[in-house]
Amino acid sequence: MAKAKVAVLISGRGSNMAALLYAAKAADCPYEIVLVAANDPDAAGLTLAAAEGIPTFGQSHKGLKRVEFDRIIDAQLRASGAQYVALAGYMRLLSAEFVTGWEDRMLNIHPSLLPKYKGLDTHQRAIDAGDSHAGCSVHIVTAELDDGPVLGQTPVAILPGDTQDSLAARILIAEHQLYSRTLADFVTRERHPDWLLNKVREAALALPQADEVVSHGMPCFGIEKGKKFAYFTRDHHGDGIIALLVKTTAPDEQAMLIESDPARYYRPAYFGDNWVGIRLDLGDTDWDHIADRLRASWRDIAPRKLLGLMNIADQF
Repeated sequence: MAKAKVAVLISGRGSNMAALLYAAKAADCPYEIVLVAANDPDAAGLTLAAAEGIPTFGQSHKGLKRVEFDRIIDAQLRASGAQYVALAGYMRLLSAEFVTGWEDRMLNIHPSLLPKYKGLDTHQRAIDAGDSHAGCSVHIVTAELDDGPVLGQTPVAILPGDTQDSLAARILIAEHQLYSRTLADFVTRERHPDWLLNKVREAALALPQADEVVSHGMPCFGIEKGKKFAYFTRDHHGDGIIALLVKTTAPDEQAMLIESDPARYYRPAYFGDNWVGIRLDLGDTDWDHIADRLRASWRDIAPRKLLGLMNIADQF
């Protein structure tokens, strides 16, 4: 299985970057670091990354507008082949354009138990509030500061007499462990059956009068009290794959799809020539295409009256 390509953005020493880099050296780590970039060409983390054989890029943001600088960094990320971005002590607010370009593919680690204490001075704020625990969180980056969905957290006890610095030192240990583990889980989520089923379910149940039941041990989707237009299968009859089964318009279409990409499309056992299997466990699923195939399969079995209503809606 090919490793996910991750670029890391830093601003200084890059200790969390180093934790990700060394975790990536393990043979079973599902990601590799393809670039370390910084908004300070003298950032110490760049020296470390270069010594470890990782391509680096440093560019000062001074004198540049936020959007201009982000476009420079974005160009480097794209050129590196990065599929994901990990912010590791990157002390720059990001432009909306940049965030949108990496939507759902950029993570950040923040030194608090979000949603508590967004922004700066998190350790002192936790101490001043009398909290029993502080900690760290890994979250998906969105346009709002420290506001994206939280993927993982590690609580760290606040000890009597703790200072901002002593608490920060312990939380940093937790950060180094949490980030690499959470990133590994994140880049492999598109091969996880539950995540894949939820993606299929979201698209299938958005269709008119669609419902979900279990048939032959598989989640399947149909029109309420009617025929089925899709099945979600994992290890169906011991085939060891995760796939979506949808209807085709004719055997010729099934054959055409399989011929176009035999690694992705296949003829599902016991379903006949008017169904095709689409593998979802390859890590590069086009979910717009999946939605289109579900919609076409739904149309194939929809009652005429319901189909007429859909055709009217499609005109708008």
